[in-house]
Amino acid sequence: MTDSAFARIAGPHLVRLLLASTLWPAAALLTVAGVRAADTTTLSITIKDHRFEPAELHAPPGQTIAIRVKNLNTIVSEFESGDLHFEKIVPVGSEGVVYVRPLEPGRYNFFDDFHHETQGFLVVP
Repeated sequence: MTDSAFARIAGPHLVRLLLASTLWPAAALLTVAGVRAADTTTLSITIKDHRFEPAELHAPPGQTIAIRVKNLNTIVSEFESGDLHFEKIVPVGSEGVVYVRPLEPGRYNFFDDFHHETQGFLVVP
């Protein structure tokens, strides 16, 4: 049966119902994704010469945080934090992103797990 034959038999109401049931979930997902993006603070940091640049990041309380980390070292790094519950291996010359839950005010440590002298902080006022 062709689509047009189906439409003549089923009627326009059923066709609208089928379209709505197909499109509604996709529209709902786009709306949720838009809300999440609006509630996320994005920060960027670079690892170079075994140092974080900047060594201290600042984020508002109560928002999800996305930290984009770029590795400009000549060796692989592991961006990690026990305080913030994440770890991410970042190959040479590439970038990774970690997501941090909304936080209360405080000072949270992060480091390169392969080079413990490389330390930094996330400050939430």
